[in-house]
Amino acid sequence: MTEQPGLEVRSLGVVPYGIAHETQRELVTVRQSGNISDQLLLLEHPPVITVGVSGRSHRDHVLASPAELRDLGIEVVNVPRGGDVTYHGPGQLVGYPIIDLKPDRCDVHRYVRDLEEVVIRTVAAFGVAAGRVAGFTGVWVGDDKLAAIGVRLSRWVTSHGFALNVASDLDQFRLIVPCGLPGRGVTSLERLTGSVPPRAEIEAVAADEFARIFGRRILCPPTEESR
Repeated sequence: MTEQPGLEVRSLGVVPYGIAHETQRELVTVRQSGNISDQLLLLEHPPVITVGVSGRSHRDHVLASPAELRDLGIEVVNVPRGGDVTYHGPGQLVGYPIIDLKPDRCDVHRYVRDLEEVVIRTVAAFGVAAGRVAGFTGVWVGDDKLAAIGVRLSRWVTSHGFALNVASDLDQFRLIVPCGLPGRGVTSLERLTGSVPPRAEIEAVAADEFARIFGRRILCPPTEESR
């Protein structure tokens, strides 16, 4: 039997968005050269609004004025991923896989569905029955989005990924039309269960589910890196 590809899981804590974006860009280049194994970055960001490729023509999906965002210290960043407008902030579990989909997983739609499945199985471990909504990307509980997904592929090496609301300040989502979907709400594990799982526990579950779905072998358990 062929050995599964290795996966390095890195728990990075709170990382400014710009630094995380540059880290992904560098890792993609190195992964394309075959000089590192697949990576899964687990982290959270200070408050930031990101605008994906499909959101560039819908700037009105950022509802807050520049002055309000400035007062709140929230930056708006254009990013080279799919999707519309997303809010990131404390209390989210953000996952950025840097993995090579070659040779047998070169299917963008399958990749997105697999990321959704990672989140669905992760939250199931904490008692939440989440799922998909036909025609929409992400993970949902009823009409409320629990996790957003936006990805980028370069020569079949992935970047960007998912943002799961664990204990997010849901009031901050009033600043945007989440993922460009008016009339839809947002929710979190905390709102749904009344409790917040330990960060290390939810990261470990997410890493295990990611490895299982993508057929990877975790090289070492996720541990918090020094910073």
